[in-house]
Amino acid sequence: MRRPKLKKASKRMTCHKRYKIQKKVREHSRKLRKEAKKRGHKKPKKDPGIPNAAPFKEEVLREAEQRKQRLEELKQKQKLARQKDLEKKRKLQAKKNATKANKHPEEKESTIKLKAKSNTLLDKNSKKSFCRELKKVIEASDIVLQVLDARDPLGCRCSQVEQIITQSGGNKKLLLVLNKIDLVPRENLEKWLHYLKNEFPTVAFKSSMQLKDRSVQEKKLTKKRAHIDLSRGSMCFGSECLLKLLREHCKTQDKAIQVGVIGFPNVGKSSIINSLKEVRVCNVGPVRGITKCMQTVHIDKQIKMIDSPSIIAALSNSALALALRTTTDIEESGKLLDAVNAILKHCSKQQMMLYYNIPDFRNSVEFLTLLAQKRGMLKKGGVPDTESAAKLLLYDWTGAKVSYHSLLPSSRSLSPHLTKEVVAEMQQGFNLEELAKDNMNTIKAVKYPNLASSIVFQSSGLTNGTIEENELTEETSGLENMETSEEGEDLTEDVQDSDEEEEAVEEESDVQASSKTNPAKLSVEDGSLEKQPAGEQSRTLSFNLDETTDQDDAYDFNTDYV
Repeated sequence: MRRPKLKKASKRMTCHKRYKIQKKVREHSRKLRKEAKKRGHKKPKKDPGIPNAAPFKEEVLREAEQRKQRLEELKQKQKLARQKDLEKKRKLQAKKNATKANKHPEEKESTIKLKAKSNTLLDKNSKKSFCRELKKVIEASDIVLQVLDARDPLGCRCSQVEQIITQSGGNKKLLLVLNKIDLVPRENLEKWLHYLKNEFPTVAFKSSMQLKDRSVQEKKLTKKRAHIDLSRGSMCFGSECLLKLLREHCKTQDKAIQVGVIGFPNVGKSSIINSLKEVRVCNVGPVRGITKCMQTVHIDKQIKMIDSPSIIAALSNSALALALRTTTDIEESGKLLDAVNAILKHCSKQQMMLYYNIPDFRNSVEFLTLLAQKRGMLKKGGVPDTESAAKLLLYDWTGAKVSYHSLLPSSRSLSPHLTKEVVAEMQQGFNLEELAKDNMNTIKAVKYPNLASSIVFQSSGLTNGTIEENELTEETSGLENMETSEEGEDLTEDVQDSDEEEEAVEEESDVQASSKTNPAKLSVEDGSLEKQPAGEQSRTLSFNLDETTDQDDAYDFNTDYV
């Protein structure tokens, strides 16, 4: 049988051949060493310097230092001259481009359109755009779902939005969805459901956190993952109850309905829509303000969900409300410290120490320092990164990580912006008994944290929101500022062009004259040390060699050195 051809040639060789190669290598290296010895090793000559016995050593050293610094000055002047030449060329090129643009008005129109598009893109991230989109969602909806975080339901309610919905008329309904129920103790959840159902129909909900996109195929669970408890992440609870409530309303109205989902940031608006659709159709994440505009999702033939941007918290709110309910992530270090301080003031100190496993602390700065050291958040030199620790704390408290619960208000009366007539109108058309039974089934199915392990939190009450665009005092967009600054620069440049050219010509002539002279034979300038501020050119040292020996302490000519 014929042997198959090997893929790689074998590296085996006879001992005779290997020893021969090693001998040749040794001979070659010996030859190279001999040649190097003949050439000799030329070491760079070391500057011997000025001997210590020389009587004028200090003066000679001083002159050498001056010469060196003059050379550096000359190099810097030449560098500045080159930079000014380049600036002139750029200005000339810009003028040529401007004349070309004036000749072609069609190009101007295209640039104007591009700028308009960029302005609209920037406008999507503005607070005014959020208000506009929120109003559209409220107007287009037959039922509005106000999503509340079960850990702080009162702080997630906005009286201004509730007033607009209740006063809009047209048989518009408002429902409350108590999301993230798996992060609060069961006793606290039941109390809040009993409190909220006296004002609006309330649904207990726990959204799914591990939904996949439509494009991703579902992978089968392996045997190793079969025993994992799915109640925390992938399972959704309360979706059947909510869909049943909406479908019953469709039957009573005898038409397809549009359901708007509103609420403050990070309460789980998009997650609820994804859970009802059972597919990830809306973007979700721990970052605040991911949803920029309204988005419609068809659940079935009768129900259409509308996702909305977050409600904007008014600046008149308390520091705690602004820390937890702002539409954008806090980046400034001063505001981060205020936000952390507000959270720590409304929590039990002992419970925070137990949860984050840190020792006793006196203030918020010390707390962040200990937290950064515990989590390994260190800057260069082992300095604790308190800013990253503050961001981590805010992510924990706004995201679905920390288990905390707020206590009910002492007064059980209606909210100031509601009346008994409004409450009766909102509850009309819903079977509240069936809703209570479904909520109890949802409560029984979910796994809850222990009351002792949950942090007690003091709520700041209802959060004020801004709905009208006139109430917002926003700064102008970055592009507009850049355009105005560029126009101003063009005007000033046209005025100062002639003066700059004259100055540049004078400086060029000075540089050329100085470059022609020999740097070693430059005469020493008269005068004392020139003082220059930091950040300018390197400090120049100009000495007067004709000064008396009293002013020079380096060498005393009156003493005789033997």
